[in-house]
Amino acid sequence: MDDPILTIEEREAINSGRWFSSLSPSLRHDILRCAFVKRYKDGDLLAARGDPPEHWIACAKGALRVSSTAVSGKQVTLTYVEPGIWFGDVAMFDGERRTHDTYSHGDTTVLCVARADFQKILATHVELYEALMRLQARRIRTLFGLVEDLNTLPLRARLAKQLIHLVRSYGVPNLDDGSQTRIGLQLAQEELAQLLGASRQRVNQELKTMEREGTIRIEPAGLVVLDRSALMHISEADN
Repeated sequence: MDDPILTIEEREAINSGRWFSSLSPSLRHDILRCAFVKRYKDGDLLAARGDPPEHWIACAKGALRVSSTAVSGKQVTLTYVEPGIWFGDVAMFDGERRTHDTYSHGDTTVLCVARADFQKILATHVELYEALMRLQARRIRTLFGLVEDLNTLPLRARLAKQLIHLVRSYGVPNLDDGSQTRIGLQLAQEELAQLLGASRQRVNQELKTMEREGTIRIEPAGLVVLDRSALMHISEADN
């Protein structure tokens, strides 16, 4: 069900996003003035491969799972879009159809800007062109880093780096022990394996090794990081 107003927490997630917060106040105002809110339940389809580009989107709550379908028909998770992240701007420019499927992961709130409004904002704020170029440059650097890691790092190091990223993006402090952080994004081990380009069995083995070492704890509800510095050491020592 749609709700025209963001909650305080959702608005904070948008306003504190690294990229969005770097924009001028007038540009942020015009983007938010044109935007509308949509809410989704877990597993809802936001956009399918082949759909025309209709909206520029920001995640305000929950997460968005971007996936592709293999030849076998199996869905493969490529990435997750976290709160504060904007995406879909490439399709706003070139007008090409969507290349992947996007689903909500958990109860999710997104902020949408229609393509016509996006074009009007571009015409009014030349600043947005440069800002989007910076955003694309950051994405390209991240992509190159992921490709390099996949070809040069052992799975243990890649897993540690992924867990560190998940802690930064979805970490929830343990109220009983401030040194522990629960990863709020609930991922099946199969999904975590897909993000790493590895098999579920190998990822499971590495997770169990980290658990024996006292770095993480595996629970039915997800993963708890017990020693973040140990994860950092694993990711750096295996470089």
